[in-house]
Amino acid sequence: MTWNIWGHTLSEMEDWIVKNGFPKFRAKQIQDYLYRRYIFSFDDMKQLPGPMREWLKENAQLVKPEIMSQIQSTDGDTTKLLLKLADGSLVETVCMHHVYGNSICVSTQVGCAMGCIFCASTRNGLERNLDAGEILAQVYAFRELYDAPIHSIVLMGAGEPLTNYENALRFIRLCNDPGLLNISLRNITLSTCGIVPQIYRLAEEGLPITLAISLHAPNDIIRNRILPSSRNFKIEDVVKAAHHYFKTTGRRVTFEYILIKDVNGSKENAEELCRLVGKMNCHFNLIPINGTEHIQLFPPSWKEVKAFQDILEKNGKSTTVRRQMGDEIQAACGQLKRRYLKNGD
Repeated sequence: MTWNIWGHTLSEMEDWIVKNGFPKFRAKQIQDYLYRRYIFSFDDMKQLPGPMREWLKENAQLVKPEIMSQIQSTDGDTTKLLLKLADGSLVETVCMHHVYGNSICVSTQVGCAMGCIFCASTRNGLERNLDAGEILAQVYAFRELYDAPIHSIVLMGAGEPLTNYENALRFIRLCNDPGLLNISLRNITLSTCGIVPQIYRLAEEGLPITLAISLHAPNDIIRNRILPSSRNFKIEDVVKAAHHYFKTTGRRVTFEYILIKDVNGSKENAEELCRLVGKMNCHFNLIPINGTEHIQLFPPSWKEVKAFQDILEKNGKSTTVRRQMGDEIQAACGQLKRRYLKNGD
């Protein structure tokens, strides 16, 4: 049985190499080929002896995702890839280009079971979890394309990371590994719909990552409409879990709040939201909805967005309005995949 050589720490690679009778230092050479030089053919790993390269071809698996579609925004700030995995599954990943480096948004599942009304990824439900190596491959797809540092990672693409818990956390640790990406844990954000037991579990992992929770409403009635899966957890319990995460890790939680005209963006909604979180130290990221072809939901006017933000800030809440990046290239979750499956481009 071949061993998938991708997505392992140096220690794991060393154990495998030594177990199979090769010198320990060969593991570091292989890691450098994969993660520093982006060489994915064993034949091209010339520092390795010929017999070892032949042995690797017979005993190791290295399948590089195929780029099926690549589109870039007209301002050059956002690039989106549609990748085909070894089993034919399609996943999307987005790179947001900033002056200080690139930020990569990765998917953690093929499809999604959460049912958010504004998200195209959930239209066909959940197909399967991605393993840590498949998530990591999304980042390296951009490392190959762009000679620019990766500043941050956000687990905010298709899928719910906390229902793919083990693979999501292994991916985070791989990103932080000095032999791979060496990204600070403080520059990694995990976005969740609010899986309460897993938030408490994550708080005990000793990983000072940023937690972003898709709140999207000030009460259960509106939240259950926007996010059907939220019926499993009361909104007050989600906020309590967020407060526990902050107290345990010292990391302020971000509440993602998608603004939808005539649904959750009124002044009354903003005031109710302030009462919900109370004096909790948190941050609100306000996101005017990014429309898709399958829904008839629209963002509020800029005046309405500003009024909502002003109420939060007058109540002492830190807020930002997310900069719109990638609208014309369908950068929101699932849009490029649906277009590709429909049109083949």
